[in-house]
Amino acid sequence: MRPSTATAPLRLLRNRPQLPRAPRRLASTNSTEAAQKKAQDALASAQKGAEKVWESAQKFLGPVGDRLSGLLGSYRQPIVYNLKVTRELFKHIYVAERLQPPTSLAQVQSAYSTLWQRAASPSYWREAARTGEWQRVGVYAVEAYGIYKIGEIIGRRSVVGYKLD
Repeated sequence: MRPSTATAPLRLLRNRPQLPRAPRRLASTNSTEAAQKKAQDALASAQKGAEKVWESAQKFLGPVGDRLSGLLGSYRQPIVYNLKVTRELFKHIYVAERLQPPTSLAQVQSAYSTLWQRAASPSYWREAARTGEWQRVGVYAVEAYGIYKIGEIIGRRSVVGYKLD
């Protein structure tokens, strides 16, 4: 049987000598490890600061704080437990998402300028519509609006409207 002309080039490619490839350089783990260490150090210092604040609040409140915790009665234990679980959950999220606070004002300014440039650019929105990124942007917008509304509720100390006398 005669080989077809369509498979002949494939055979030649298979049989050609392979050139030595340069080793691929993978991303350095040193910077990742350093960032994780820095985030863990920041988290540890934040925990120490929170513990100091808690201790000083207990000293400041003294008997009033004890009386207040006595008013909670049997609800005290579940409330404390749920607060501890929430704290641990936030710690896991902080580490998993590799979050860290900005170290300079320039980082904050560059982040906001990038956001503003993207929002003002029609080409960004076309690309977002084409790739489906608009869904993620929409979720972020809903989250931001929700946080804003929660702040409003806390600020006016009422779910609906302001109290007028």
